[in-house]
Amino acid sequence: MTQLEIHKPNIGFADLGLAPILVDVITRLGFTTPSPIQAKAIPVALTGADLMGIAQTGTGKTLAFGLPMLQQLAKNKGTGLIILPTRELAMQVEETLAAFSSSFGLRTAILVGGAPMNKQLQALRQNPHVIVATPGRLNDHLDHKTVNLTNVRFLVLDEADRMLDMGFEPQIKRILATVPKDRQTALFSATMPEKIKEMALRYMRSPLTVEIARAGSTGEQIIQEMYFVSKESKLQLLDKMLTDHPGSVLVFSRTKHGARKLADKVRGMGHTSADIHSNRSLSQRQAALSGFKSGKYRVLVATDIAARGIDVQDIGLVVNYDLPDNPEDYVHRIGRTGRAGKKGKAVSFAEHNQRRDVKDIERLMKRSIPETPVAGLPAPRQLVPGQTHSIERPERSGLQNRNNRHPRTGNVMDKSRRPNFQNRAPRRPHFGSSFGHK
Repeated sequence: MTQLEIHKPNIGFADLGLAPILVDVITRLGFTTPSPIQAKAIPVALTGADLMGIAQTGTGKTLAFGLPMLQQLAKNKGTGLIILPTRELAMQVEETLAAFSSSFGLRTAILVGGAPMNKQLQALRQNPHVIVATPGRLNDHLDHKTVNLTNVRFLVLDEADRMLDMGFEPQIKRILATVPKDRQTALFSATMPEKIKEMALRYMRSPLTVEIARAGSTGEQIIQEMYFVSKESKLQLLDKMLTDHPGSVLVFSRTKHGARKLADKVRGMGHTSADIHSNRSLSQRQAALSGFKSGKYRVLVATDIAARGIDVQDIGLVVNYDLPDNPEDYVHRIGRTGRAGKKGKAVSFAEHNQRRDVKDIERLMKRSIPETPVAGLPAPRQLVPGQTHSIERPERSGLQNRNNRHPRTGNVMDKSRRPNFQNRAPRRPHFGSSFGHK
């Protein structure tokens, strides 16, 4: 693998070797100046060489590999294949490339889970020039022999580190073994773990490497803060963050069940909120993401896997309500803010027994995260009318003599006359509306 250093300030798309007709389409769609990864990757990809791109999410990778692919396919016969970790990300990439491919008479198809198979079969019968797919659904089509990869000439593996983290290594290796060896391969990743390097050595031909940020780095335009807080105080701290920050907020939860419950509680605080996770159907996830982009929902609560498809330019604040399971996910998470040169902010809530996890994150980034003291948290707010999930209730005053009241009548009792319930059968729990299905 050869590392390339390319420095060309004030460069335009016309200077990258792209065909004039493609430059015209780029201009018509409103793109003016290539991003750093585009300026570095496009000239390399146009030479036909294999390429490894190290760049964070939101840096313009889609055009970095998409434009050279479309130009190569317009000149030569063959198929382009793009593999991505999630269906949301795949849909956004396909939508972007479709806007360009139509100018060349090139057809695209998208193969993702959660979408009707019949519609995908219809698209495949039209012999698409570009196939955008997730590893799982593409393997389903390989099992049913409904997709032909023998004509793939340009292969892209985007967010390769994330696909391996998600357990897609067997599916990816099968795809790599199925496509022709005589192909051009581009691999993009935010980090460069050993498994990615091994894959590059085995399946790529002397790849050239372009890098706009070292693995594990985060943009200087992102302000980072770390709060060490008890689990019980997280909700109050989030309430304060949402009150102090008026713009769009992306909140990360570690689990899908936690994301659902947290979105309910955020709505109870009076904020418009949606949640996106693997338990949501494709249409539900699309509706949540669309609503977040349009401003219908100010707060989006997401898990790591689902958030891979979130491409929103104006997220001013990212909140790690739960720390991620691994340091690389922290880099991916906070990369959702501070895009396109804009300022962004990322705050994280860590429990006191998670200091080692914070050190692991700092070690990956090779920088420390400023610790912000927690003070003056507001009392937890009650739900607004119409909500079903309760938030933590304020502590009762000791003047109420709560422990000396009768459990049914509420009358104050003398301690000596307090009834003994130790030998009585436990009361049947009452499941009210707060346990209802959403």
